[in-house]
Amino acid sequence: MASISPWHRGSELTAIRAVSKTVNPGSNPGSPVCCAPARCAAAPLLPKPCKKPYRRYRPGVRFVDLSGPIRQSPPDLIPPLRTEITYSGHAEGAAQIQALFGVPPELLRDGEGWSNDEFTKFGTHNSTHVDAPWHYNSTIQGRPAQKIDELPLEWFHSDAVVLDMAHKEDGDAVTAAEVESELDRVGHELAELDIVLVRTGRDEFADQADYMARGPGVTAEATRWLFDRGVRVMGVDAWGWDAPLHIQAQRALESGESGVFWEAHQADLPYSQIERMVNLGALPSTGFTVSCFPLRIEGASGAPARVVAMVP
Repeated sequence: MASISPWHRGSELTAIRAVSKTVNPGSNPGSPVCCAPARCAAAPLLPKPCKKPYRRYRPGVRFVDLSGPIRQSPPDLIPPLRTEITYSGHAEGAAQIQALFGVPPELLRDGEGWSNDEFTKFGTHNSTHVDAPWHYNSTIQGRPAQKIDELPLEWFHSDAVVLDMAHKEDGDAVTAAEVESELDRVGHELAELDIVLVRTGRDEFADQADYMARGPGVTAEATRWLFDRGVRVMGVDAWGWDAPLHIQAQRALESGESGVFWEAHQADLPYSQIERMVNLGALPSTGFTVSCFPLRIEGASGAPARVVAMVP
């Protein structure tokens, strides 16, 4: 077997040893193993792949992408909301390889090196993302609020239901009674850890400057009603779970009361929101599964997520 450089060994062999410990604890920790040893014979040497995958969804399952694209922001978008990406091409990669390792472009396929990209500005809430309780307040129910890397993984893969609230005007309240009525209409009985998605249709405006000013707001009462029935992840295809910020601000100032601005976020509940979703209109009301694992950003209030529905 050809020798592996220390740089390569650090990435590939570490992964091999981790898998080896999991599926065959008694094996030589440096030896390659099959991803599914009970079902096929792995090749004796890596990198020849295993002939059968570890798991495959049955034919007929439709995957629906519920995440919006992450792209460079238009120049007129205000700084707090901007996403800025620097793209580095293959010629630059070839130059880096020559500078780091002395390997000239003529020793690379087509004279090209790696391409690479860098976020120069990207907030954790600037794309389709999952909020952690820490985003809402520093304490929840008298305890330190959980950050995004502290949340249970089982929250983020579960059966799901879509509640159609596309008829609601911007700023309208989505109440607990309406949530219950819509669940009855679609024939879905909530189970613990179900993921509840609210369709507003505002993903149609996701690329427009006034996107954040659109959408109804799920009330604290409705959020609490869902939480009390075991729901820990709730999503929406608008900019936010609450009503648009300028509408909330006006109501809070007119009332002079706390609990009006950001009412559902600050409902003192340990739950997660998925905001800025897309394509909820492509889903059935019930009978499907959603995966929405957030990136593991240590100590963060939220994280981008690739949210995907699996529809039989």
